[in-house]
Amino acid sequence: MIPLKEDDTYLVLNERGFSEEGAEGFYRHDTRFLARYRLLLPEGLALLESRSPRPDRLVQDWARFRGPDGELYLRREVRVGRGRVWDRLSFHNLSREALSLRIGLEVAASFVDLFQARGWHPAATGPREFHYRAADGVEQRVRISPEPSPEGFSLSIPSRKEASLTLEIALESPLESPGDLPSYEAFLEAFPQATGTWQAPLRQALLDLRALLLSTPEGPIPAAGIPWYVAPFGRDSLLTAFMVLPWGKAVAQGVLRYLAKRQGSAVDPSREEEPGKILHEVRLGELSRTGKVPFARYFGTVDATPLFLVLLGRYLDLTGDLSLVRELRPAWESALAWLARADLDGDGLLEFHPSGGGLTVHSWKDSHDSMSHRDGRLAEPPLAVSEVQGYAYAAHQAAARFYRALGEEAQAKAHEERAQVLFQLIQEHFWLPELNTYALALDRYKEPLRVKASDAGHLLWAGAVPQERAKVLVDTLFSEELWSGWGLRTLGTREVRYNPLSYHNGSVWPHDTALFAGGLFRYGFPEEGRRVAQALLELAKSQPDLRLPELVGGFPREKDHPPVPYPVACRPQAWDAGAVVYLYALSQGLRAW
Repeated sequence: MIPLKEDDTYLVLNERGFSEEGAEGFYRHDTRFLARYRLLLPEGLALLESRSPRPDRLVQDWARFRGPDGELYLRREVRVGRGRVWDRLSFHNLSREALSLRIGLEVAASFVDLFQARGWHPAATGPREFHYRAADGVEQRVRISPEPSPEGFSLSIPSRKEASLTLEIALESPLESPGDLPSYEAFLEAFPQATGTWQAPLRQALLDLRALLLSTPEGPIPAAGIPWYVAPFGRDSLLTAFMVLPWGKAVAQGVLRYLAKRQGSAVDPSREEEPGKILHEVRLGELSRTGKVPFARYFGTVDATPLFLVLLGRYLDLTGDLSLVRELRPAWESALAWLARADLDGDGLLEFHPSGGGLTVHSWKDSHDSMSHRDGRLAEPPLAVSEVQGYAYAAHQAAARFYRALGEEAQAKAHEERAQVLFQLIQEHFWLPELNTYALALDRYKEPLRVKASDAGHLLWAGAVPQERAKVLVDTLFSEELWSGWGLRTLGTREVRYNPLSYHNGSVWPHDTALFAGGLFRYGFPEEGRRVAQALLELAKSQPDLRLPELVGGFPREKDHPPVPYPVACRPQAWDAGAVVYLYALSQGLRAW
């Protein structure tokens, strides 16, 4: 798969640079505009090389040989812009005779929702025109210039001369919102430029972070990942913005303002909305707009709200910009009020109980089978997930800093006290001395999920572990059950539901491991932190594109072999690209937690 993206427009291409089958296509606003796009090139042309110097570009070299000598050379360059794709074909006649060429184009419109293109929702079959009017009246269109004919395009090229053809494909949609993105050059210049072993992976991560940005009136916000998560996500965007501070200041501002603008304001169980709650995702496809799926503005996350406060707190710490704290005061105070209401049973912990038709798990391991007891039973909600309590602890500490900076000492002390209460509750309810780790979660009966999982690393990251307990926990996380050599397994190898190729029950997620690294540096384990950073650096360098994938298999690391891939992992993904920046900064001493 070759993913290309700029702003709200992205392509999912096969290795030849075309879209021909499955979920391949040209996408915008959670809609597949084109399902098929295939050039019919002159006979005998073979693909020599395909490369993507930037995530919005594809460059290919093709050639036709007569005997040992090249007769015809083609440089193909595909460029993606907002609502536009340019496909430029530059032919060079290398022979001593004139050549007449014919280039055909097979193209088929689609206009199906992304959830239908992926097979997650049934879709009508049959041919589509290049203009589509959705059930809610939204009209979308594909225009190709020059307009292709059944006979294709003709080129006559004299000997030793060149000729070119540029196709422009417009994906027209009324759903776009005004906004600007920084140029690639300006974006990269704001970040440190590594040398040595970090140089190439860090540059690729920064290119990917710029490519993943979506323009909004509130500022840039990173899409979660290509190809299926090109949309604003609460948790993903917040953690990504945290990882790229202080250099990605504009990204943090955009994320915070965007999420504050769309903060929950009513009680709507169908989409899990509640006043003060920070959303999980925003989708623009027809199924979402017409309510067939609940994701037009969906709030099925328990952790985005405390992470909103954590990001704003880290932004204040690293930039000293109190003006944004003042600007967003209504939002962060509403978020604090929601945290109090998220204690569903009065025990002081944050719980969730799904009520809509979306996700059944509202923490970051959001697959339906991620919350299990030691005997393999799935936990019954409402659930109190361990790392969420750590985020809430850090959120109240951030609130204390906001109030203190604003000169409101009584409020500051109240949130410091609330943070300490949460800290003690985490130790009392989640610590498992027989396993030397924290329980994954508490179920509806307050029974701990007594399994070894990576979530405990997030508690280190959030500072929610007593210093005297940190070494024991670190040893557990580095045990053979959890440490694969490439990173932390999401679930230990001795657990009933362990599966190294599961989504959340034994696979390795780089961003998850990167937060563990942040916790190691925070608690005074720099050698161990650099060990984790080195493992993830080597994971990135083991990939042909030098990217950290969304996740990899949790099999033990083998010498001279890359990790086993997870077949449908997103790449690039925002919080994995952000993790490279974060790990580089931590390992080089450029940033504390």
